[in-house]
Amino acid sequence: MVRLLQQLRQQPFIIRIFNWEYWPFDVVYAPMYLVYLWFGIRARSFFFFAAANPTIKNGGFLMETKSAIDPLIPKEFKPNTLYFDNGTNFSTVLKSFKEHQLAFPCIIKPDNGSRGRGVRKILNEQELQQVIASYPVPYVIQNFIPFPKEMGLFYVRMPNETRGRITGIVGKEFVQITGDGHSTILQLLQQNNRYILQLPVLKKLIPEKLQVILPTGEKEVLLPYGSHSRGCLFIDLSNQTDARLTDVMNKVCTQIDGFYYGRLDIRYNTWEELLDGKNFCVIEINGAGSDPTHMYDPKHTIFFAWKEILRHWKWMYKIAVLNRKRGHPYLSVKEGLQMFKENAAYDKTLNALLV
Repeated sequence: MVRLLQQLRQQPFIIRIFNWEYWPFDVVYAPMYLVYLWFGIRARSFFFFAAANPTIKNGGFLMETKSAIDPLIPKEFKPNTLYFDNGTNFSTVLKSFKEHQLAFPCIIKPDNGSRGRGVRKILNEQELQQVIASYPVPYVIQNFIPFPKEMGLFYVRMPNETRGRITGIVGKEFVQITGDGHSTILQLLQQNNRYILQLPVLKKLIPEKLQVILPTGEKEVLLPYGSHSRGCLFIDLSNQTDARLTDVMNKVCTQIDGFYYGRLDIRYNTWEELLDGKNFCVIEINGAGSDPTHMYDPKHTIFFAWKEILRHWKWMYKIAVLNRKRGHPYLSVKEGLQMFKENAAYDKTLNALLV
């Protein structure tokens, strides 16, 4: 009986039911939609979010592209990045890859991404060619940033202010295991509920590695991606916000024209170096559609999540209304509905990326 209960607790469906962080997006956000309607009524537009970041398409809510956002980021803070349409000849891709001095390993991901789908770490030319051939959408290739740590940092700034504030920080622990000298990687993964949910992906990406037995104490990162949907453990580090870190982020964000609200995904070497403004890289910027991802720390309840969503939507509303007064428009009803229509079609296409 005990063994049966243990097996039940390790079923993906049961894991998701009893851990709200795995609930579908619409289920988590459903109680908040009435709040959003209230903000829309006050703003006199349900598409007010577009004015939160005027230089980013749709404010970064949906259908924004990395290729359009990247030029806004100062060069010293971002990785070397290339952009290609799907169907681009591989020889053209490889030529540009070498001309711009990219090297393996590198990262490939959709130009218009969605919760980690399609992100891959590429080790060589053959693997790059295979992955590119499977891509149904335009994509990004960028240097793999070797810094060992990753964080998501939520930043907001009122348009009439010269300094912004950090409203949340999430640390990210990648999918990794530690060998015990006798268990296979697969057996070790099966001991962790979070990793059980990633087994379908891992069986497609690294089937041969799952049978490897690591020596005692040896660690190996299996999915080096800072996405919750790719098994990454999110740890709320918001209490580590201080004046030094805020100064560093203001230096970055005030140089990004028209960016007032969103989350920066950052790779960094050590916390102290980050506070000194050294050895870090902004690998991605997310706008009005950003989650306050520190809420996904397993220690937090769904009630904490709703509180954080509300707090951040208040910021987005205030910023958008002020930007509207400064001459930046909301989306029209026609434009907003078209955005949702395009996103639904894009999602279907993106689903072709199995991992």
